[in-house]
Amino acid sequence: MISKSDNPLESLDDWEDDLLRRYPDPDREPGNGKERDSFRVYGDEAPEHVREFYRQNHEYQTVEFNLKARERFLSRNQRRMGIWEAMEFLNTLVDESDPDTNLSQIEHLLQTSEAIREDGHPRWFVLTGLVHDLGKILCLFGEPQWAVTGDTFVVGCKHPDSIVYHEFFEKNPDSNDPRFNSSDGMYETGCGLDNVYLSWGHDEYMYQVCKDFLPDAGLAMIRYHSFYPWHTDGSYQYLMNDHDHEMLQWVKLFNPYDLYSKSDDPPCVSELRPYYEDLIAEFFPSKIDW
Repeated sequence: MISKSDNPLESLDDWEDDLLRRYPDPDREPGNGKERDSFRVYGDEAPEHVREFYRQNHEYQTVEFNLKARERFLSRNQRRMGIWEAMEFLNTLVDESDPDTNLSQIEHLLQTSEAIREDGHPRWFVLTGLVHDLGKILCLFGEPQWAVTGDTFVVGCKHPDSIVYHEFFEKNPDSNDPRFNSSDGMYETGCGLDNVYLSWGHDEYMYQVCKDFLPDAGLAMIRYHSFYPWHTDGSYQYLMNDHDHEMLQWVKLFNPYDLYSKSDDPPCVSELRPYYEDLIAEFFPSKIDW
């Protein structure tokens, strides 16, 4: 099991707990066996370890770091394995410190996908729920937490005030670089989100892994599900094109399943495995490069 001793978060899922504090959904909790207010809800301020996580994330997520991470990981030479094997690999990240669930990572993925399936969505949508967090295996490839989780944002242009803990960008070198600190920065208005660099993490990595296998809507759900400044706070509208406006609706449809499907009622992995292995085989080859 991966050691967390050098990481700012007490649990890999503390970031998701903080999302529940910042973005509670009073209306919809698909497939959820517990009331929203029974989730861990912080007071007005997040714990210090969450703030420390974002301090590191905002200071170190630069254009230079982004390009180097892409060069390192998008060569896809870490491991060769199938999707289910990757889920079992991710299972070594099970957190005993998560206050909202005692479930393993694989059980959380199944809870998300089962909630989607229960609502009658297409098979590709169900599969998207299953794989959306698999990019967290970056932790097992040596990436620090601040480069794996956290709300994502665009690097290479001005950081909008809507980004949580915006004040921590003061120490980010890009904030004082005239190439990157204007609204457009290194981009052009209307260029489309496919043509920008999002901060590096499990979303962007898994999007790159899946981009040849899933439909556009599923890929948008994976790539943008942590992009809260965009899909929830309305930032970066000036970078969007028509395709992005269409994809935004799919991302908004997906995110409640990600945030609110946790419960303490574990899915039966052995019973569900045949269904999901068949679903995986419908879209993915038996082995892919990671």
